[in-house]
Amino acid sequence: MSPLRILQINSMLKGGGTDDQCIALAGGLGQLGQTVFLAGPGGNPFAERIAQLEVPFFDTGRTANKFQFVLRAARFIRRQRIQIVHGHHGRDLWPAVLAARLAGTHPAIVLTRHLAKSPGAWVSRRFLLGQCDALIAVSQFVAKVLREGVYQPDSPEPERRRRPPMRGDHGKIQVIYGGIDTAKFKPAPAHEMRRQLGLSPGDFAFAVAGGFDFPRGKGQREFLAAAARIHKEVPQARFLIIGRGALAGILTADVARLGLGKKAWLTGQVADMPLAMNAIDCLVHAQIGTEALGLVVCEAHACGKPVIASDLDGIPEAFAPGGYGRMVAPENIGELAQAMKRQALEGKLDLTEAGSLHARVAEFFSISRMAAGVLDLYRKATRG
Repeated sequence: MSPLRILQINSMLKGGGTDDQCIALAGGLGQLGQTVFLAGPGGNPFAERIAQLEVPFFDTGRTANKFQFVLRAARFIRRQRIQIVHGHHGRDLWPAVLAARLAGTHPAIVLTRHLAKSPGAWVSRRFLLGQCDALIAVSQFVAKVLREGVYQPDSPEPERRRRPPMRGDHGKIQVIYGGIDTAKFKPAPAHEMRRQLGLSPGDFAFAVAGGFDFPRGKGQREFLAAAARIHKEVPQARFLIIGRGALAGILTADVARLGLGKKAWLTGQVADMPLAMNAIDCLVHAQIGTEALGLVVCEAHACGKPVIASDLDGIPEAFAPGGYGRMVAPENIGELAQAMKRQALEGKLDLTEAGSLHARVAEFFSISRMAAGVLDLYRKATRG
């Protein structure tokens, strides 16, 4: 079967999860023998990674003018005889559609929704499905939002209260889970990384990994509140916040206010996250906002680590294949604290058990599995 000529459109490439998945997909499709191009702004944080994957990169320039972006992309689609145009960020969905139409070569149009909510604009919810050949939802929960809508009017989080559905042919919505690099996220010794993170051999390290921006981050403050309830009962426990964001000052103040000095700290961004996952003893994913899937849960499980995660949106789908750890109600500090306390008292997996856990995660969430599923969808779209 002849390889497809595919263009992944991403006008941001600033470092978020959507960017990571877009690049991972491009690399995975390349491994499957497809001809893949990535269009986006040059000088981005992923430049070295893209070069290592040997994915041809089309520099669209950093421009706020979407019309210029669309014109450049359309010329590229026409010149390179692109057969599939795939948009990822919400801001790229209509530009991907318009560029494909303006090219005049009739490529198939595939879009991905990486968020646990429908597009914010009414016109997108009403008409976007009619303009694409397929829309990928990254979890069953996201597909439910897109097809049926999800309403939680009593939620303390405004973004969870009203998530209306999209209109159109819901048969175009297909669920394909995102993927992690299971060749890197796997059980491995991490003694030096533990030292770099400030941990001693006898410490039991809980960690939250991810950005922490306004208004509330991803549950980091709730994590510290739970830590304050158990740190005296579990004296070997340490509480790490891995990542960066605008809440750094507030989180540092929380550590002092809650009496967690020398037991909790911000590590900053860690370059080698697979090694960091192996260095900790338990990942806490106390998400409080919306969450499409939660691949960080899969990354921890793939390294043989237990996870304590919010029973929220798509997170249970990420948790289920590994199933190691506990699910807790979001924003319930008491339940989170008790789950952390119980986890600290349990034994760790041996190498055989950790390897089995890694294999279960790889079966559902590897990049190769994601790429194969997307390629199958592409071929159906081109035949349609």
